[in-house]
Amino acid sequence: MLSGKATTQSASGSAGLGGLLSGKTGAALGGGALGLLLGSKKGRKMGGKILTYGGLAALGVVAYKAYSNWQQQQGSAVTQAQPQTLDRLPAPQAEQHCYGVLRAIIGAAKADGHIDDRERELIDNEVARLTSDGALLQWFDAELKKPLDPADIAKSATTAELAAEMYLASILVADEQSFMEKAYLTELAQQLKLAPALKAELEQQARQAVTAAG
Repeated sequence: MLSGKATTQSASGSAGLGGLLSGKTGAALGGGALGLLLGSKKGRKMGGKILTYGGLAALGVVAYKAYSNWQQQQGSAVTQAQPQTLDRLPAPQAEQHCYGVLRAIIGAAKADGHIDDRERELIDNEVARLTSDGALLQWFDAELKKPLDPADIAKSATTAELAAEMYLASILVADEQSFMEKAYLTELAQQLKLAPALKAELEQQARQAVTAAG
């Protein structure tokens, strides 16, 4: 979870993660640090393209469609609220979603066992070029260094919609042909407490997004 210091400083202005991952600045970070993080891993370039196009709001659009389809499948007579995905949230809540989604992306990028020294150096240099926010830089450093723990990552999912976005980001980044990464995704879905039908819908929307991006 975020420290109070990191949350306060990063939410105070455009230097925060939400500012970096939305709009024009988000495209820059997406094409830079996230692009390096994702593109350096075998089999993830297409997923990286989807995640970084126009910032992370594009991920929210795909998650919204998946979540809405899942709600309709439930057949409940009760009117259900519109999903509050990343693309539909005001800035403070979007900031929190950005942190959760990026934690998921970093976790999925580490699921094959490691991020090597060269990849880490490239990521650090790019993030430092885009922000001078000390708390944000420390957050990136801590997330990249910490051992991979799906249960810890899942703690960031404070809403059902954020859980869906985090899983969607993870399956777009990870290589499902890899035993280690497939096992990681299975455990993450369990820790996020995703309903089986929602999990399947997210996976279907991810496949469609990859096809469309190709």
